[in-house]
Amino acid sequence: MNIAFFSTRSYEKDTFLALFDTASTKATPPINVSFYEHGLNKHTAHLCKGISVVVVFVNDDVCAATIKILNECGVEHIALRCAGFNNVDIAAATQCGISVSRVPAYSPETVAEHTLALILTLNRKTHKAYNRVREGNFALSGLLGFTLHSKTVGVVGTGKIGKAVIRILRGFGCRVLCYDIYEDEEVINMGGEYVTLTELFKSSIIVTLHCPLNAQSQHMINAQTLSQMPDGVMLINTSRGGLIDSNAMIQGLKSKKIGYLGLDVYERESELFFTDHSNEIIQDDNFQRLTTFPNVLITGHQGFFTQEALSEIAHITVDNIIYRNNIVSL
Repeated sequence: MNIAFFSTRSYEKDTFLALFDTASTKATPPINVSFYEHGLNKHTAHLCKGISVVVVFVNDDVCAATIKILNECGVEHIALRCAGFNNVDIAAATQCGISVSRVPAYSPETVAEHTLALILTLNRKTHKAYNRVREGNFALSGLLGFTLHSKTVGVVGTGKIGKAVIRILRGFGCRVLCYDIYEDEEVINMGGEYVTLTELFKSSIIVTLHCPLNAQSQHMINAQTLSQMPDGVMLINTSRGGLIDSNAMIQGLKSKKIGYLGLDVYERESELFFTDHSNEIIQDDNFQRLTTFPNVLITGHQGFFTQEALSEIAHITVDNIIYRNNIVSL
C-alpha cells in the first residue's frame, strides 16, 4: 500500500510515522508512506502516480479536476485527517470509484476550549494587558470587560464540539440558546434552549459557530443576519471560514454592530494559514483590513492543535486507511 500525505508538517509526520511503523508489521502487502509539505490540488495531483491512498487536510483542493487526475494515477482512497469535507468533491470521487473517509470527531473539548479562550481574551483583553505590562504600562484604561456569568450566548450547531462549548458555558453560569437542524436531548438536559436562528441572533450578546460548511450554511453570517443581532455583539468562528462573509464583517466592525470578532478560521485561509508569511506582503486585502481593528483576534486555525487531538486524529486516520472506516457518502 503506497500512501502519500499532503500539506504535512513535522509535528504530524512524527506522529503518523510511529503509527505506520506499528501497522506495517501487521500489514500485507507492506505500507510505504511519503510526505509532502505542499498541498494537493490539480497542479500537484500528478505526483500520485502509483499511489493508492492520499491523505489530505483542510485546505487541500480536492475538486473534480484534482480527483480526475487522482483517478488516472490509480488512487483508490482519499483520507481526510480532519472532520470537515467541504474541500472534497464527494460526487466526483464517487463517480470515479474513489472512497473518501474523514475523522468525524476528535477531542471536541480541544476546539471548545479554544473557543472559550477567544471569548475570554477578547472580553478581558488579556492580549493587550500582556503587552502593556511588558512595556511598564499598568494603566487599566481601555481594558474594561464584562462579567460572562448570566450572559446569553448563542451556539449555532450542537454536535460534539457545540455540546462541549455548551457544557463549559453552563459552567460559567451563562444562559445558552442553541440552533441546529436536529435537536439533541442531551443539550436540553445540559440546560441549552433550542430556538430559531433568528431568535438566537436577536437575543445573544455572543454568537459562536460550530456547524459544517455546505451550500446552506455558506455565508450564514452576512449583512442581513448581522442586522438581527444586538449592537456590540461578539462573534466567534472556530468552524469553517466560509460561514462568515468577510466583507460584511468589515462593515459590521466599522459601524460598531460587531463589538468583538474572534476567528480561528478564514474564508481564504488556504493561501495563508499553516505557513510563515512574516517576510512577505500579504495580498489579501480583506484579511489585512480585519487585522487593523483593535477588537479583532485571529488565530491561524490552531483550535485543534493539542497533543491529545493530534494523537486521536492520527489513530483514526490510520484506522480509516487500513479498515476503510468513516466513509463519507452522498
